Amino acid sequence: MQQVAEWLRAAEHTVIFTGAGMSTESGLPDFRSKDRGLWEKFNPDELANVDALLNNTEEFVDFYRFRLREVNKYTPHAGHHTLAKWERQGLIDGIITQNVDGFHTDAGNETVHELHGTFRRFHCHECGKTYERDAYLDGHVTCTCGGTIRPGIVLFGETLPQTTFSAAEQLTMKADLFIVLGSSLSVTPANMFPAVAKQNGAKLVIINREPTVMDYMADRCIHGQNIKHVLNEIDALLENSK
Repeated sequence: MQQVAEWLRAAEHTVIFTGAGMSTESGLPDFRSKDRGLWEKFNPDELANVDALLNNTEEFVDFYRFRLREVNKYTPHAGHHTLAKWERQGLIDGIITQNVDGFHTDAGNETVHELHGTFRRFHCHECGKTYERDAYLDGHVTCTCGGTIRPGIVLFGETLPQTTFSAAEQLTMKADLFIVLGSSLSVTPANMFPAVAKQNGAKLVIINREPTVMDYMADRCIHGQNIKHVLNEIDALLENSK
């Protein structure tokens, strides 16, 4: 931890990359975890895609209203708030995340690039008109134009938002320290960012409960620990060094 704290203190541009492991520590189950109510009620492989939105609209809406209710049960944990604190202090430049729960923004981070979109925003699939997520939960699922209202997340069959992807890439290119939190780094093209950072000369730190496919290129790996506890320990070392 001491080494990571020293790197963080010395870095000019630090970028954080987060995956599902960051959110599960808030209690939010992994989307892919089959030992949860989601898979008892729905098959995400059949519904989390554009085809279901267009051709199985009623079940698509039921599925995403269920997912939104699940997300609303949970809040950012201490680790999210530590990252927000570090951004305010100028220790990190921003966050690139694979998560769609919006917890980084809820915790107070301002520079957040959500590669797969977010449950914080809803819009009509036809005309693009935006809607509040509370309205969606209350049953407002059809736009005034007649189109279907959907969450602002990337469905299977859709490409990642190019503007967000480009902004994340630009942020990564500036990094001299790149820290991965809670990602197996097995999903492409999102997993290109730590590789690009490393190839561009940045130190790479991977903090994940299990080993990842990119551990071999990391300067430091931390496994088997809660992310929020690791971040809290690093933050304490930073505070004690002032």
